[in-house]
Order: sequence, then C-alpha cells, then structure tokens
Amino acid sequence: MDHLGPLTFNGIRFALGTLVLIPLFHGRVTRSIIPKAILAGSILFAGAALQQWGIVYTTAGKAGFITGLYMVFVPLLGFITGNNENRYVWSGVVLSLAGLWLLSFYKGFTEVNPGDLLVLAGAFMWAIHVRLIGRFAPSCDPGGFAVVQFGTVAMISFISAMILGENTSGVMGAWLPLVYSGVLSVGAAFTIQIFAQRDVKPAPAALIMSLEAAFAALGGWLILGEGMAHRELLGAFLMFAGMAVSQIRSKE
Repeated sequence: MDHLGPLTFNGIRFALGTLVLIPLFHGRVTRSIIPKAILAGSILFAGAALQQWGIVYTTAGKAGFITGLYMVFVPLLGFITGNNENRYVWSGVVLSLAGLWLLSFYKGFTEVNPGDLLVLAGAFMWAIHVRLIGRFAPSCDPGGFAVVQFGTVAMISFISAMILGENTSGVMGAWLPLVYSGVLSVGAAFTIQIFAQRDVKPAPAALIMSLEAAFAALGGWLILGEGMAHRELLGAFLMFAGMAVSQIRSKE
C-alpha cells in the first residue's frame, strides 16, 4: 500500500492468481459455471476492495479483529435464510471470537473511524462469499469456477482503478507482495477453499479460515522470533478449541 492503490493491488494479484490457474483448469470452464462464478467474483471483489481501503485508515490489529467477525456473520446469514446451525457451531463461534479478541484487539475500541466501517462492510461481504461458495461448490468444478471468479475480480478491480485514477507507477516497488499474494493467497489458498467447501459447510469453514489470526501469531513466534504473550497463546488455544467444537455433530 506504500506503492499502489488498493484497487490496483487487488487487480494485479487476482490477475496473477488467474494466470497461475489457467494452464491447469481452463478446460474445465463450462457455460453453467460462468454466471455463478461471476456472481461470487463480484462479491469477492467487494470484500477485498473494502478491506484494502479500510486498512489505509485503520490499524492492522483493528482490521484483523473486525475482518474476523465474518465467522459470526456466516451462521447469522444461515439463520436469516432458514439454514440454522447447531449449538456446537454457535459455541465454536463464541470461543473463536473470544480467542480472536485476545489475539488481535484485547485493548478494545477507543474510537471508530471510516476505515473500521469499511473493514466491517468488507467482513460482511466475506461472509456472503463463504455462503455462496458453500452453495455453488458442490455442483461446480472448483478449478473452472476459480478461473472465472478470480478473472472477474481482476477485471472489476482494474476498471474501478482506472475510473478512480489510481497511481500504477509503483508496481516494481511492490513486486514481492504482489507475487506472494497473487500466487499463494489467491492462486493457492482461495482455490483450496473452493475445493474444500464441497465437503465442509459454510459456518465451520468460516471458523477454520478465521484461524489465520492464530497462525499469524504462531508464525511470528516460530519463524520471526517475535514474542508471544500468555494472552496470545490463550487466544490461539481458544480459536483452535472453537474450531474443534464446531465439528461436533449434534444429535438433536
């Protein structure tokens, strides 16, 4: 974000992710997949754009916590649409939310700024996206779906960046984050999500994906030698516990 605008950053990284997948899955794109993938890609664009815009104006800790709220929004959307989750899923949400608070934002909100609201709106878009993937993944080829979805995000991002006149001259200065986020975050991680959600329901999937906060703290400790306070260890443990509890099958 020191070199590029948020829409340009998203456009390039999703374009890279698309290019990585095309040689593998271009033959799996079918006419029936395209409208579903375009819809999911449009929602993914909104979530990614709102998150990137919000990070410009808020702190990383606040953004991490607010984004993690999508694990609450996912079962809430299921409740609204008549797809109720069992009590173990809700228990997992409570445990994970407590753990996320300890990891990312235990000092609380001192003020709310526009960036916080943008990230919150982005979290709601992430929740809708998880629900859509849960609905579409069982009936679509995941590889072909990913190609169209990421291509949609890239195209909308580039068009929006041009309309808003974002600066694109800093591409070379941001090449390493672009390659990492394009190849691994988009090309690998988002694609794995589509494959996995053929067998995992949306609410448990959201809880599992929220563990990125716990893995970030653990990775900083193990790889970068960063200190890890007792509250952070407890937060990570609660998040893992919430994920485990959510997998219990209710007999009710």
